[in-house]
Amino acid sequence: MSGPEAAERSIRGMLARNLKRARAQRGLSISELSRRSKIGKATLSQLESGTGNPTIETVFSLSRVLEVPISDLLDARPPAGLRVVRAQEVEVLSGEGVDLRPLQRIESGEGVFEVYDQQVRAGERRDSLGHVGVEHTIVQAGRLGVSVEGHEVELGPGDYVGFDATLPHSYTALDGTVRSVLLLQYRADQRLPPDAAHTHSGESAPHPSE
Repeated sequence: MSGPEAAERSIRGMLARNLKRARAQRGLSISELSRRSKIGKATLSQLESGTGNPTIETVFSLSRVLEVPISDLLDARPPAGLRVVRAQEVEVLSGEGVDLRPLQRIESGEGVFEVYDQQVRAGERRDSLGHVGVEHTIVQAGRLGVSVEGHEVELGPGDYVGFDATLPHSYTALDGTVRSVLLLQYRADQRLPPDAAHTHSGESAPHPSE
């Protein structure tokens, strides 16, 4: 895949398309979304036009304000049958201290799950104000400091932590780069409707004005 098709399927392209849908579904103007997310209007306009440079912090903030799963913004589709995901083929979503590779979205009954390869860079820390869902992390290598609303724990290889992701939390790499599996869990009713940007007649629904 290359050219326009690759651009459309990139994190930047998918976020541009899905952010417009999610904002329309919530009935928010760019100005109001900017106020709630504390992301500048110019930045949001660039993200919606596909010219912005999304970071982990930006995507998680939008997920929190719009109350939708991360994968609804990044458009991770669950394929049928066998799926193999090669690390080098997955586009990295980077932010302050952390690199995420989205691997899979799983829908089962009333739940939605997202699987990520997560790396916290050596000596760095990522802070989050919180976002939709429940967060599960299993450390594979390194030592990870986790703080959730003032409660602090230290995890080593094989250790697990889970918590309400709406609470302020942070990850800190305590001993070199930390490699972990991140699983985000959502209720099915938190999903963005699949065709929120269009009416049944195929006409585009009006977007809120600024």
